[in-house]
Amino acid sequence: MTQSETEQDTATEVERTPSFDSIRWTSCSLEDFAELYWEQVAPCLEAEGIDSTSEKPTHQWFRDHGARSFLAALRRHHDRSFGKFWSEDLGLGHEDDSYTWATADKETIDALEQFLNRRRSRYNLATSSVDALRTRLNLYVRAYREANETDDLLTPIQREQEAPAYEAVDSCYAAFDWLNEGTERTYSAQTLQRVRRVVDAWYQHLVGRRIASMNPASGLYDEFKWKVKESPTPALSATHIRKLMQATMTTREQLLVVALAGWGLRASEVAALHVSQFHLDVTEDDVPFIAFENRKNGPGEVSLLFGLDVLDSRIDEIADDDVWTGYLFPSLQGETPHVTRDTIRNWFQNLATKAGLPDQIEGERPSPQLCRRFWYDTYTAVLEGVLEGVDEIAAEQGSSDPRVVMQNYLSNSRSRRVRREFMREQLDAAFGESR
Repeated sequence: MTQSETEQDTATEVERTPSFDSIRWTSCSLEDFAELYWEQVAPCLEAEGIDSTSEKPTHQWFRDHGARSFLAALRRHHDRSFGKFWSEDLGLGHEDDSYTWATADKETIDALEQFLNRRRSRYNLATSSVDALRTRLNLYVRAYREANETDDLLTPIQREQEAPAYEAVDSCYAAFDWLNEGTERTYSAQTLQRVRRVVDAWYQHLVGRRIASMNPASGLYDEFKWKVKESPTPALSATHIRKLMQATMTTREQLLVVALAGWGLRASEVAALHVSQFHLDVTEDDVPFIAFENRKNGPGEVSLLFGLDVLDSRIDEIADDDVWTGYLFPSLQGETPHVTRDTIRNWFQNLATKAGLPDQIEGERPSPQLCRRFWYDTYTAVLEGVLEGVDEIAAEQGSSDPRVVMQNYLSNSRSRRVRREFMREQLDAAFGESR
């Protein structure tokens, strides 16, 4: 095996390792542990060809992947063996291979499963992503049952229901009060926000399918203001990105920074970028994008909201090479068609040194991960700006939640165009000029 192949295999193994470094186990509820399973453990299992919903990982697997802290914290803080957690909290491992919902009402279960099936087929979600949504929905179902002493979630919102609408809203809010105020259970703000989002999406799905006459969760965004603690992962600032761009001397270096900070790609994704992934010939009201057959949570697309001129320059620079195979960062040794993730990291750190970035940013060395975090922080700020911008539309549609407008009244292409306009303003501050 060549050195380059060894490096590539090592990079792959790193990506298949769960990361629990920043987790505060003492504040994690069992639902938080379920979230961590679907977000950290399940993708690693599936990357190795292991079905995360039917093949229970062994203790040896956790040891081999440096994830024993997950099992230890589960037992220490919740007196839970992984086997019990697998069957009772994840709802897996039943003999009939069916999920155990917190309701016995068949119509409610059918409505929940139909929603998840459509999410899987229409959004191309990975199995682990669908199961994470199922876990969050089931937490709401359980809360609804406990707060309202009924496990029938459909009757109060059905079109032929004569009961006043406020009763259905009250029942929905009561479920979230149960989640929010319980003394014997503690759910993180992030978990509660995620539950709120999927519950809102489920009810909206029922309205769209004419199963329900109303969405009782539409006002939850104004009613509950959960504050998620700032991520312990540091990020580069707009000033840092500007310094990086000013230090670039080649189109390769420019594309490196744009791909990480302007497109939000992982280092491994940047290393393997191929010209065939780029879809630039789109309609006037759409946005160019990069297509990925395999990402952490399955197939996906990344909108190219910025940096097309840098991409064009890079292609023009290497397209005349007779041996070019289409990779934007081809391997100079010729042993593999493209560079490895470690090479991208080395290039970035060399550029960071040349740009005069600090040796440490909040305790961490500048890296592609911190660059990618800049993109996430910027996108979050952009999304908030977009939501503020559609407030007026939301009011006209009789909705108190602008997210409903984003989801139901703006086409996918229009939504991307709105985000691009806001994103360009934010990225200009970092890159210095529109690209």
